Amino acid sequence: MAYRISVDTGGTFTDVVVADERGIRALGKAPTTPDRIFRGMQGAIENAASDLGLDLKALFAQSTTLIYGTTRAVNAIVQGKTAKTAFLVTEGFPDTLVLREGGKTNPHDFTVEFPPPYVPRRYTFEIPERVSSEGEITRALDMAATAKVIDQLKSRGFEAVAVCLLWSVANPAHEVALGRMIEEKLPGVPFTLSHRLIPIVREYRRASATAIDASLKPLMQRHLRDMENDLRAAGFGGEILVSTSIGGCMHVEELVERPIHTVKSGPAMAPVAGRTYSRVEDLGKDSIVCDTGGTTFDVGLVRDNELVFTRDSWLGPRWTGHIMSMSTVDVRSIGAGGGSIAWIDPGGLLRVGPHSAGAVPGPACYGGGGTEPTVTDAALVLGYLDPAFFLGGRMKLDIEAARRAVNKIAEPLKLPMERAASAIVTLASEHMIKAIREITINEGVNPRESTVVAGGGAAGLNIVPIARELGCARVLVPRTAGALSACGMQFSDIVTEHSAARVTLTNAFDFAGVNRALDEIERELDRFVAGLKGHGGGEVTKEFFVEARYLYQVWEIDVPLPVKRFRTPEDVAALGKAFNAVHDRVFAVIDERNPVECLNWKGRVSVRLPGVAQGTAAASGAAYAPKPHTSRQAYFDEGGTGVVPIFVGGELKAGASVKGPAVIEEPTTTIVVYPGSRATVTAQGNFLLDIG
Repeated sequence: MAYRISVDTGGTFTDVVVADERGIRALGKAPTTPDRIFRGMQGAIENAASDLGLDLKALFAQSTTLIYGTTRAVNAIVQGKTAKTAFLVTEGFPDTLVLREGGKTNPHDFTVEFPPPYVPRRYTFEIPERVSSEGEITRALDMAATAKVIDQLKSRGFEAVAVCLLWSVANPAHEVALGRMIEEKLPGVPFTLSHRLIPIVREYRRASATAIDASLKPLMQRHLRDMENDLRAAGFGGEILVSTSIGGCMHVEELVERPIHTVKSGPAMAPVAGRTYSRVEDLGKDSIVCDTGGTTFDVGLVRDNELVFTRDSWLGPRWTGHIMSMSTVDVRSIGAGGGSIAWIDPGGLLRVGPHSAGAVPGPACYGGGGTEPTVTDAALVLGYLDPAFFLGGRMKLDIEAARRAVNKIAEPLKLPMERAASAIVTLASEHMIKAIREITINEGVNPRESTVVAGGGAAGLNIVPIARELGCARVLVPRTAGALSACGMQFSDIVTEHSAARVTLTNAFDFAGVNRALDEIERELDRFVAGLKGHGGGEVTKEFFVEARYLYQVWEIDVPLPVKRFRTPEDVAALGKAFNAVHDRVFAVIDERNPVECLNWKGRVSVRLPGVAQGTAAASGAAYAPKPHTSRQAYFDEGGTGVVPIFVGGELKAGASVKGPAVIEEPTTTIVVYPGSRATVTAQGNFLLDIG
């Protein structure tokens, strides 16, 4: 029996899924151990192994692949724990990261401080050189001056170097020469060259991605190699892959060279799982995928059974954050999860998040030393969680500690304990609703026409009131919801992208230049596939895109290419039609008389991994009303405190129908069936909530 293990290391918990060709066989969950990530991973894997009647070594001996997802990169950026990075630019252009793209969400709000650049301005160094936009060297690289700059980097103790020269996408000769000098003078110091990482037009976006990638290299290289070494020392001899922000996975060696792809490593996998579960349950082609963990709430979309990708992926708020510029699964994240801390601001208003209790010390009820009230503490006070059954009984919760913590909110607001706890959960829900509206309504998607797929350990606590507020009629909570992102890794492929810049217009198309760019992209994709270990014979899918806009527009949209190469005017006309179709879908308007300006060309290759059974839609079993396992007191705003039935998820068979108010307990998640709603177990064993 060959197993495949997937691991998602979050800020609070580490989730593990073990599957074979028949499907998902076991889940495991354990607190994350930030000081040494393998300890938490080992605990979660051992939990899953015990459900299969195995120990860690036996499971490793029977496993061929381990896929690892992590939030380490994004957490390091948010917490300012990246490497001391030098930023090398063309002389005369030192403020690329300072000025960014000049946007501001509210242009009349002068109380907002101007945001600091990703790399401090004092760490920016100008290099005497110049290449024109046509690739002509108009000023040779000053080798002596450049050598002095690199000597400064050494004397000032920089840990990484980002190189982004103005027109290196047209001619990379000077960046290549700089890379050689860094290798010679700063041996062992990692560096990133922009033309290798992301060869696109748009100076700020290329510079931002280059700086982020370089700053992560010392941390992520050490982290990934330590993780790999610990796994080998524990007896794992199979293939190790790492999930990426594009919704696929790569080998450790590739991500060591381009760690920026790990920034949304875990969250990007939730839509992959959501797409699979929605397809299996035949719930339509459009889904809103919510993943509520202990630290963050992540939301993504599935349209027409396809993932939604974006290059407008910001770390932090739009305009004031830092843009990744790499293609990523479009996932929006906010600081609202089970561990989000509730607090009262100086004006006396209740707030929840963005700060989290994390895994250490964790919510007050964990008994790890935490004293601040969190959403998890509030849920425990409300009776939604069983203190003796958390993580399937492996972790006991301290309800008195939770009540003491929530009392810090109840007392100053002069509210009863349960009302204060309910206010905490409600406010956290409002933050989540806002995030969902930003990715749906703000993007022209009506949430009423979509199915919500909810996952994460804290998903079931408040997904019903969230769906009601959005107008969604039904919510699917997979039985494996507690490890949604880790499940997504089981359904993912090996995926990579490559880009090339070539600016042209549809009314004056550069056939030769565009085809050369596409040839270069395809060579890089073929080289990637040829270098895969053990998967070269898997099914290979290639897709090609262009980032284009109407002439004189500011922002581009991704358009799938209707042809592999451009030979005739009819091919260009087909591209124009494809662009108009996408523009109409996104903006509900087209301008057929305006030529289309094409900037960056992109190729994506997917290599199919050995399949994990996903199941197929089937008729549900005969409906029946199951008997509750037990009951307890719980509070709902609709009816106050009362006795509600408690059901054990594992005892519910297909067709079971549970009317709210009720609580369904799974080892890795809890589903609260609010008054007026109903939960039904599908033929696949998942929970379909009728919001009512």
